[in-house]
Amino acid sequence: MTDILGWVATLVFVGSYFFARPAALRAMQMLGALLWMIYGFLIGAVPVVVANALVFAAAAWTVLRNGAPKPVFVRRN
Repeated sequence: MTDILGWVATLVFVGSYFFARPAALRAMQMLGALLWMIYGFLIGAVPVVVANALVFAAAAWTVLRNGAPKPVFVRRN
């Protein structure tokens, strides 16, 4: 079960790079980092937990720094 969590975390994190919107990218990075932190706790790997806590914090800080996403208006001719 722990291995499955690690693979899911990998898929979520890699999949995050396919999102075009920065807010969606950051949200998926945060989810991936959270999954990796849980995985790290389960296997007793403190460096995995700390590294992903830093990734989570950096992604969250970027989201908070940029504020709420601005609406995009498309001009149609």
